[in-house]
Amino acid sequence: MLNTPAATQLQSADPADWPVAPGWQPLVDTFFASARGRQLLAFLQARLEAGAAIFPPQPLRALQLTAPEDTRVVILGQDPYHGRGQAEGLAFSVAPGVRLPPSLQNIFKEMQRDMGVPFPPFPNPGGSLVKWAQNGVLLLNTCLTVEEGQAASHAGKGWEQLTDAVIREVAEGPRPVVFMLWGSHAQSKRAFIPQDRGHLVLTSNHPSPLSALRPPVPFIGNGHFGQARAFRQQHGY
Repeated sequence: MLNTPAATQLQSADPADWPVAPGWQPLVDTFFASARGRQLLAFLQARLEAGAAIFPPQPLRALQLTAPEDTRVVILGQDPYHGRGQAEGLAFSVAPGVRLPPSLQNIFKEMQRDMGVPFPPFPNPGGSLVKWAQNGVLLLNTCLTVEEGQAASHAGKGWEQLTDAVIREVAEGPRPVVFMLWGSHAQSKRAFIPQDRGHLVLTSNHPSPLSALRPPVPFIGNGHFGQARAFRQQHGY
């Protein structure tokens, strides 16, 4: 069942239990073989042994559902949701049946405003973005685990080294990609995106209610979804 610990939280600190698309495997293997990767795994194992509830159950799910060769859009988040049953390993996405968080509500509102899509834009109302991930949208948090009720509790423990490498790999790839960088944390990764590869880099405030309507570039009204669609059509995606 959805709310059982096995379904909602991390059970293992062994990367072999976290499948990824074959195209990501060399990068992932290199990271976990490094000193920083081993430190991260040791930290996760220690926290599990201490009884910590760690989310999501599959930290690398974004890399499982969206292969590097299929990535057409990158949306960067910061930290998984820290409420039980929310995080499903994709930035901004929540598991089926979970109430929409405020940031995700604003994402859907901007899609509706910009593109005229229903709110929320799914055949069955919900906040799971798995279909986006399966259609080339890499929904990547920069930190990939969190403890229950403790936002940013695993920040700085090593995940950022892996996710920075993922961003670089996409940015240095053979095709132009749309990068949606919402808020200062995501925009700090802009340095990894070469300016000569034809990428479309879209920046605005974060969709959080605290910043979605504020200057300098409010999230509501940023037009990013329409720009991304036009860019994808221009490149034949």
